Amino acid sequence: MRKILMVALGLCLGHQGVMAQAGLLNKVKQKTTNKADAKVDEALDNLFGGKKKANDGTTAGNNTSGNSNSSSAGNSGGVVYGSKGGSKATNKGGAGLAATTPDVNLNLSEAETSFKAGSYGEARYAVQQAMLGVELEIGQKILASLPEAISGLKKDEEVEQVTSMGWGWAGLTILRQYTDSQEKELRVTVANNAAYVNMVNQYMTTGGYAQTTGGQQDWKQTKVKGHRAVIEYSDGEGYKLTVPLGQSSMLLYEGVNFKNEQEVMAAANAVDIDGIKKMLGEK
Repeated sequence: MRKILMVALGLCLGHQGVMAQAGLLNKVKQKTTNKADAKVDEALDNLFGGKKKANDGTTAGNNTSGNSNSSSAGNSGGVVYGSKGGSKATNKGGAGLAATTPDVNLNLSEAETSFKAGSYGEARYAVQQAMLGVELEIGQKILASLPEAISGLKKDEEVEQVTSMGWGWAGLTILRQYTDSQEKELRVTVANNAAYVNMVNQYMTTGGYAQTTGGQQDWKQTKVKGHRAVIEYSDGEGYKLTVPLGQSSMLLYEGVNFKNEQEVMAAANAVDIDGIKKMLGEK
């Protein structure tokens, strides 16, 4: 059973392993817009080969216990956190929270154990965490694939990040920032934003453009390494270059205090766009 789980999520860590992970997760992503819970239940059946039956013989679906921490605290006179009360202490610092990624192997093990024990809610949660762990691992590999420096600008490690709002690529953001001072800056972001990508794709399909009264274009179509893109400019924000990577993923460049369009395009060409698309499982 353990081996089946490992194969099902493609947990090999080499280049081919990343490809397999991305392919699997991308297929899941395409079907989870409004049905994430149902898909996880289905994944449990596929992974563990069982039937979701509750103890009373009814089918166990997306059941909720009906319990609420807030209501139970209110009814039982529990502690209400966040109120000032009589405390006079003021926090003056701390170590903060350590950055952690869900342990894929541990969560798979917990999912299997919980499923066999009939704890389907815990099994669902563990499967979600395992898939999220795989996604974040892919995100870290994409971040590592970005150049250390672009157009003389060095990466700022304090700014870069890999975040996700939930499994299924929901809210996935991979960011690296490059700078030489506070005057010039380039931000490279790989993100999942289906609505924005759809808008950009529609614009490129119509072939339109926007122009100011002075004759200078605000945004127009272009290409980066053979990929269709949209470049924009405003005096307040500088240059923005958007490259759709599929139906819901995009690569975004934001250049502040770049001299001209040509300088922005030269910086964009330093990124391996095809490599990023492969790691995301986009076609």
